Parts: sequence; structure tokens; C-alpha cells
Amino acid sequence: MSDLKQIDIVEATTETEQIKETATPKKNVSGSEAVILSLLEEGVDTIFGYPGGAIMPIYDALYDFQDRINHILVRHEQGASHAAEGYARINNKVGVCWATSGPGATNLVTGIADAMIDSTPMVCITGQVASHLLGTDAFQETDVMGITMPITKWSYQITSADEIPEVIAKAFYIANSGRPGPVLIDITKDAQFAKTDFEYKKCTGVRSYVADVTPKETSLIAAAEIINNAHKPMILAGHGILLSGAQKEFIEFVEKSGIPVASTLLGLSAFPEDHELYMGMLGMHGNYAPNLLTNEADVIIAIGMRFDDRVTGDLSTYAKQATVIHIEIDPAEINKIVKADVAIVSDAKLAINKLLPLTQKRTYPDWYHRFNHLRQMEFDKVIKNDIHPKSGGIKMAEVINQISEKTKGEAIIVTDVGQHQMIAARYYKHTKTDSWVSSGGLGTMGFALPAAFGAKMAQPTREVIAVIGDGGFQMTLQELATIKQTGLPVKVLILNNSFLGMVRQWQELFFEKRYSSTEMVNPDFVAISKGFGIDALQVSSRENLNEGIDKMLNTDDSFLLEVIVEKEDNVFPMVPTGASVSDCRLD
Repeated sequence: MSDLKQIDIVEATTETEQIKETATPKKNVSGSEAVILSLLEEGVDTIFGYPGGAIMPIYDALYDFQDRINHILVRHEQGASHAAEGYARINNKVGVCWATSGPGATNLVTGIADAMIDSTPMVCITGQVASHLLGTDAFQETDVMGITMPITKWSYQITSADEIPEVIAKAFYIANSGRPGPVLIDITKDAQFAKTDFEYKKCTGVRSYVADVTPKETSLIAAAEIINNAHKPMILAGHGILLSGAQKEFIEFVEKSGIPVASTLLGLSAFPEDHELYMGMLGMHGNYAPNLLTNEADVIIAIGMRFDDRVTGDLSTYAKQATVIHIEIDPAEINKIVKADVAIVSDAKLAINKLLPLTQKRTYPDWYHRFNHLRQMEFDKVIKNDIHPKSGGIKMAEVINQISEKTKGEAIIVTDVGQHQMIAARYYKHTKTDSWVSSGGLGTMGFALPAAFGAKMAQPTREVIAVIGDGGFQMTLQELATIKQTGLPVKVLILNNSFLGMVRQWQELFFEKRYSSTEMVNPDFVAISKGFGIDALQVSSRENLNEGIDKMLNTDDSFLLEVIVEKEDNVFPMVPTGASVSDCRLD
């Protein structure tokens, strides 16, 4: 993400000409109260955090605002950052988390890195030792600025209470403008105690940081001409469609242009999967047709995606025959991996709106037939047996397929990372937008459970189901206590194969079944869940699966369903690492 790395420290505190003149009346408050008041000015109503010495003044100030800000006490700071991600991804708002200095701050780092690569807007606040102790290796002092500089859009250390309102205003502007991402503010303890005349001015721009990108008319015209003359076009729908709120416009564009749509992992739920022009998911474990036909399309329109290596496979063979139109808000992503014949540097919603009147209404019956033929091949060789197996243990796909059918594709699915993630991506059929939350670029195990209650906080009336493997669940299972304390009903599905499943699959296929450190001796997940006060059930036979899923979905409170699935079940199709997308395997 290059639209902003580090703004000069002086510039970050002096460019007041970019700030709105409308401001709150001045009043003398402590720095810690100024933090709370600033967050309220930005419309923050939920914070995920964990107290400690260096952030204690802010927690003390929060005590007087409990009726206006809901603080969620997580059980580990990593849970706070992932919960803020889940909240932001579903609510289209900036997620906020905070922690104390030292280990509190470093425990946030994984979630911050995850948010950076997946373009999730977050403001993370950390307490810090008093300014006169900086650099002395004081108790719980860590250079959080140095640690987080590569994984944030901006990081800034506050040492004076007078800086707090302006820096927080800039943090929210930077986090949620341009290509979204995380921002970190580190506040010394003396700055939290000191008094300041509080006045808040919303930030509308920062010098040297250009966040609002209007597409060039010449690029739009060139793209439209290519689209209108295509014979085998294909759209690659990415996360940027969701981030820009372009779902409605995107459907209009697809239906007018008649172009088949394939989704990236994070682009799932940007387009209804029961639509006749939806052809499936791209990537290593994506659908057969869109992977193969990437290398047959004459025009590829990539919208809000960055040509991740899991999508492209072998770059030397990727889409060499295609004219590539790349719509992307971050100019650093243009030509970084795949050369664009036409680049439209813009917000996806703005670009699609501009393209709509330039696009002709067309259909491609022969091209659709090619997709449908390959889809049928995948169904016959893979999907049919995955969702309706005739023998053997329970398969992950049949579990997800049943949940998809029972929820009509309308639930919010939050996944961890591994085989279950790919199965959920393949077999849950989203019919409602903003319904998929998963760790994409960083691939963070332990993501799902805290991200699920973050998503539930954002959308309490929607069904939220966390789909987790037995390995990832054990990384953040303590957040069951957070779920219990919030009282919001999160449904947790553990697909238990007693393996680190994705690693085991690679060991089977590429390392001669040398299962090194991947088989797991698991605890009693049902007993653990009940120990946290959340009802739970284990299902190990197909005869009880339907009843078990119904019990999970029909329970008013949180519920954990553990399903014992086949130990050595593999996820296909698969594009082997380093192979061409044309080498996608069905078995």
C-alpha cells in the first residue's frame, strides 16, 4: 500500500490549513479525556481493548462515557485487533482498538499487519511510558513506532496533550480514505495526564497524501472501446468493490455488459452467487472454469484486486493472450504484478459509474457455454461427491452446503485460515452482500473467533457464523469468554479433522505423505465451550448432522458445533504452487 507510508512528523502536526474550520467549542480537559472526546467526534461507538498501566488514564476517562461508547474487553490484545477488523469489514466504518504499552502493543501487531494487507480501516491506540522515559528500556517500553511503521498507513507518537485532537482527526481520515488501512497512534502517559484546551476539527486532507482519485476520461474511453469489442471478456471482482460500496453499480455494469464474473477470495459476496453471470471463485482452490478460462479470455477487467500470487499462479503464463483493464485505487498496484493495457486509477464505485454509460449491452452465448461446460465437469468430478458423499466420514463441504441452504446464503460467514476456509469460500453461496470476512493476504490462523464477534457487534441482527478448523480455534479460543460477556449470539462451527489440514494436504501431495508435525491431539472442545458458559454439541455421524446444524442455527444464544470430519479430506480443484492456472487439478 503506497498511497501513504509515513507522513513527515512536522507536517503531520502543522498542516492545519487542510482541516475544516468548523470545530467544537474549546474546553480544558485531560489528554485522556481528549482521546475519548475525539473518538466521539468521529462517531465511534465501539472499542475493542485490554487495559494496562500505560493506558490506564484513558480507561479512567472512559469510565465517564460508558453510556456513549461500548468497550469490549477482549481476552488477548490480538483478539482486539481482529475484532476491530471484523467490525470494520462488515460495518463499513473504521474499527478501533487499543492496548497498553510493551506486550499489549506487540500483541496487536498481527491484526495490524492483517488489516494492512487486506485494506481494512483501523485506528489503533497504544499507551506508552512517560516521555522522559522513552529510550531508557523502562518497564513495558517497546518501540511500537519502529515495529509498526512497515505495517501501517501512518504511525505517530503523541508526547503532548495538545496534539491529541488533530492527530486523531488525521488518523481517521488516513485510515478510511484512498485505499483503506490501519493507523497507529502511540500516546505517552504524561500526555494522557496533562491538561489541554480541547477543540476538534475534522480532517479533510493531508498535504502530500492524495486520497481522492478521479478516473481519467481518456482511460475510461479506452477501456469502454476494448470492452465493447471483446469476444471473450471476463471480470475479476475484488475486495475493492465492497470497500467502495459499489455492489449495486457493479451488478448494473455486469448485467448491461453481459460479462461473466469471477471473484477473488476477499471479493466474495460483492456479487450474488446465484446470479447467472457468476462463474465462481478464482485462485489456488477456486473454481475450475474461471481459473482455466483466465488463459482463454481476450479481455480481463480486474476491479479492486491486486493480482495476488494465489490468483495468478505462474506469472510467465498468466493471461498472456488478454488485454488487461485494471481498475485500482492504489497506483502502486498498477503494473506491479500484471501489466495493464489500460489502467484506471480510481475508486471502484466512481470508475464503474463512469463506465456504465460508455458500455454497450451485449451477450456472449458461446463464451457462457464454455464456462458452463467446465462448471459441469467440476460438478461431476468434485462437487457432487463433496456435498452428497455416498460413503465415508462427514465431508467439510456437505456441512457448509447444508448451512448455506438452511440460511439461504444470507448469513455473515467469518472464517479462519486453512482447508475449512477454502471449503467455506467454495460452498457457501452468498446471496446477500457484505457477508464474507476472512483473512486473505496474511493468512492469519486465529482470526475467525475474534473477527466474528467484531462482525456481530457491527451487525447484531444478522446471523454470524464463525467457521474454524481445530488448529486455528486453539490459537484464540479464549475469546469465547468475550463472546459470553458481550451476550451477543455468535455461532461457532469447528470442522475437526485432527490435523493442520492444509499443511497436511500439501504434505500428502508434494512431500510423499511425510506428515511432519501436522497431526493434532485435540482437547474436548465441547467441554471447553461449556466451561466458558456457551452451549455446545459434537456431531460425528452423518445421521446426526442435520439435527446438529439445526440446533446451532435455531439457538437464540451463542452456540458451538463441533463436527468430526474426514481426517484426510483434500480440497480440489487445486492450482499447485508455481503452476499455471491452466494446470488447475480436479483431483
